[in-house]
Amino acid sequence: MIKDKKLWTALITPMKEDGRIDFKSLEYLIRRQEKAGNGILLIGSTGEGLALSDKEKRDVVEFVSSLEPDVPLMVGVGGMNAEIQESWIRHCNSLNVDAFLLVTPLYAKPGPKGQTAWFRRLLNASEKQCMIYNIPSRTGIDLTVEVVETLKDHSNFWSIKEASGKLSSYQQFRRKAPAIPLFSGDDALIAFFKPAGCAGLVSVAANVWPEETALYVEKCLSGDTDSLFPLWNRAVEVLFSASNPIPVKLLLHHKGEIGSAELRLPLVKEELDDMSELIAIDEEIRTWYKNNN
Repeated sequence: MIKDKKLWTALITPMKEDGRIDFKSLEYLIRRQEKAGNGILLIGSTGEGLALSDKEKRDVVEFVSSLEPDVPLMVGVGGMNAEIQESWIRHCNSLNVDAFLLVTPLYAKPGPKGQTAWFRRLLNASEKQCMIYNIPSRTGIDLTVEVVETLKDHSNFWSIKEASGKLSSYQQFRRKAPAIPLFSGDDALIAFFKPAGCAGLVSVAANVWPEETALYVEKCLSGDTDSLFPLWNRAVEVLFSASNPIPVKLLLHHKGEIGSAELRLPLVKEELDDMSELIAIDEEIRTWYKNNN
């Protein structure tokens, strides 16, 4: 089922004003994504995964797993302690999840041999398919082509989420591992990466626009992009006008779809004190969808 999904929503983790996980809002968001047919990524960077306690992460994944949504679930695996990440994978192996997102190790900035050893250990621990995530702006290091070439035949290495913003990375990964699907990790770049072999999108925008983003991805992958620009580029700029997921949570709360826009430190909603652009672009995207669906 995962190999048919072109759009995965990097889901936020809704929280109550006192900081606890808001499971009522979480179920609502899951059902919205299910209705749109989008795959769901839990506790990635958009889900503030590194700011959650181990118990909170378990509670979120176990809760969503128990809902048995009719779309595939992917779970984020990120940090720099291999033993802890391996233990997390083994715990999630027993749950109703379909895939893992394995992030390049944080902070340590390992070279190709260290990255290869890291990913091989996690891939070996997994009983699910795995997407390897290149996000140097957050981790401090690029996923190297050598790592992808070395691991490309591992049975659990399913795909790559490429979020370096560099077309050259897409081209190199495609050349060295042509059978590994490449997903854009940047909402604004999927149309540009499609000619370089992009298979789909792991999206932030789909949190607020599930059906609209699905149509956007469909048009990008089919080459039908005339109606997309500059609207969607502007929309993504506005959604990232403060650190993700601050704008997304504020807009979802404004629309009444989550009970609070609460975040975990060091993120605070006060970073964005003017929502006028968010509200305006939300209306424009919904109008675009009505006119193009």
